[in-house]
Amino acid sequence: MAIFSKGILGGFSGKVGNVIGSSWRGKDVLRSLPTKRNRVATPSQLEQQEKFSLIQKFLSTMTALLNTTYKAYGRGISAANAAVSYNLQNGISGASSPFNLNYPTILLSRGDLPNTSSATAVAEAGNAVKFTWENNAGLGKAKATDKVILVVYCAALNHTVYILGGNMRSELTQSLTVAAFTGETVETWLAFIADNGSVVSNSMYT
Repeated sequence: MAIFSKGILGGFSGKVGNVIGSSWRGKDVLRSLPTKRNRVATPSQLEQQEKFSLIQKFLSTMTALLNTTYKAYGRGISAANAAVSYNLQNGISGASSPFNLNYPTILLSRGDLPNTSSATAVAEAGNAVKFTWENNAGLGKAKATDKVILVVYCAALNHTVYILGGNMRSELTQSLTVAAFTGETVETWLAFIADNGSVVSNSMYT
């Protein structure tokens, strides 16, 4: 049964025959019922499914972050899905299965704001990762008041700790506590966001 919300000419929710009506991001959407697939997936399809599963599992640990850092690319799709699309094409290594995440080429943030020219991340006492960077304020849109974005990912636990809008670019350093990752190997990234949130930089693997 379907329910018309605005009369016969309005959108509806529910099922009529093989058509389903629903609302997505404030828009009325119609879609057909899925058809059963009896065909066996080809090797290339299986490889694409493996890649998608790999990148989706990783990025699902930081959806809220990606909704900000990929906001400019969320045209017609969610920002998080835009991040999946980009990194599916650019963030996986291996010519054939099994595939791996290629951390240095993954972008967790994309934008026109300049990143720093140099950055490091090292473990420090107190179960923390200390990030340091150079202040290149004045280069293009870069300002001393830009806020740092720090990301620490632990593959063994498939968990991410991050900060969105940390210290200013001019402060040159910030530590991120990651007590849950004690004894584990982690991957780290650094980016910047304008103090008014209008633009972000590409992330840098550190």
